Amino acid sequence: MKKKVTLKQIARELDVSISTVSKSLRNSLEIGEETRLKVQAFAKFYHYKPNNIALSLKNRKTKTIGIIIPEIVHYFFSTVINGIEQIANENGYSVIICLSDDSFDKEVLNMEMLANGSIDGFIMSLSKETQQKGDFHHITEVINQGMPVVMFDRVTNDILCDKVIINDELSAYGAVQSLIDKGRKKIALLTTVDYVSVGKFRTDGYTKALRDNGLAFDENLIIKIENVDNCEITIATLLEDKAFDAVFAVNELFAVTIIKIAHKMGIKVPEDLAVIAFTDGIISKYSTPTISTVTQNGIEMGNVAAKILIERLESEEKELEEYEEEIYKTVVIETHLIERESTN
Repeated sequence: MKKKVTLKQIARELDVSISTVSKSLRNSLEIGEETRLKVQAFAKFYHYKPNNIALSLKNRKTKTIGIIIPEIVHYFFSTVINGIEQIANENGYSVIICLSDDSFDKEVLNMEMLANGSIDGFIMSLSKETQQKGDFHHITEVINQGMPVVMFDRVTNDILCDKVIINDELSAYGAVQSLIDKGRKKIALLTTVDYVSVGKFRTDGYTKALRDNGLAFDENLIIKIENVDNCEITIATLLEDKAFDAVFAVNELFAVTIIKIAHKMGIKVPEDLAVIAFTDGIISKYSTPTISTVTQNGIEMGNVAAKILIERLESEEKELEEYEEEIYKTVVIETHLIERESTN
């Protein structure tokens, strides 16, 4: 069976621009007959079928950016949206926001809905189910037809595109090291299931910090939570053992939950139990006690993601470019630790 090819692959094989391929397939008289026939023959041989929706989008700019996020109630994602909107509005762009609700099917539907001429490019963070399935066909299809995609936070190495991230492993390492430096020796971890990329990297940082400091690694102190709404019993069971003196939580919802349960059980924070989390949202700033956190700098992440996307959209039109391999960038946003009452 002959492989399915894309516009980019045809352009590469025939050493012409993507625009030349696109116009030849539409039998445009702007392209010489010899080239048109060569492109059409190649496309026919490999059973190439153009995505008419994506092709029409390339010829009509909307000055609108599509944003797909797992959830909007999460403080981090709301700050990223804020950052994207700042740069988008400064450059005359509008944004359309869609929620995947951590559902693969909904993420696919959102992309299909927006890729109908509504937007010029995507900024997105992958849903839990998409990462679990490892199925990124909907994103690959959009990119193959020339629409830029910028991923942030939850990303995958299986897709070649621009990405904006933090160094989750290094940031987690620093947070756990700060607990160790305060004399904490038995540190528990509240994390996500492994297929959520950021949770996995933060778990790796936690593990490395323990081992580098010669502390015992205890799998029983690692609690992997899939749904924060149903985690209180699991966390309460962990606290009943009282076999640890600190907790590193991969998000502030996990952190505030363990603080609340600890208070009910008469465990004092930070005297008996020190707590550090990721995000630095409203919960961390106004909980009792306030929570030490690793900042994710959502505003900056959104700013950078929008700048990258708009730069691609406003760079020289592909119709005027000869084909060349795309060079994508991964920008790492710096983090820092804010210490509050939960560790001091």
